[in-house]
Amino acid sequence: MKELIAGLNEDLSWEFNAVISYRLFASMCSWPYRQELRQFFEAEISDELGHAMYLADKIVALGGTPITGPAPVEITTDNRRMLELALKSERDTVRRYKERSQLADALGEVALKVRLEDMIVDETHHAEEIDRILTNWKS
Repeated sequence: MKELIAGLNEDLSWEFNAVISYRLFASMCSWPYRQELRQFFEAEISDELGHAMYLADKIVALGGTPITGPAPVEITTDNRRMLELALKSERDTVRRYKERSQLADALGEVALKVRLEDMIVDETHHAEEIDRILTNWKS
């Protein structure tokens, strides 16, 4: 169980990172795509915050203490780089959640496994959206 709690805390730190990154990216993005990127990043924040809330509650329910800070946040003023950072983060999160889902399953934490699979769907959708934007990006 300690390994699961430690992993969930790592996941929580990355969800905090996503909330902060997306908020800053929404504020710092620039023309010519400012309006579209701002709306995109702002729309992602609520999903990431919801994931963070769930993870914090689950960590406590499992007997752990939630981490209080984000994974390191990289700041950029380059729109394309913002999207590249977001895409990497989403893909890394999917990988971590798959690992956590397998561990939860092995420990008999069925509800956690199912919730993590739902979160994998959310994060995969985010990654696909970002990938589409980058695929059609005009330099």
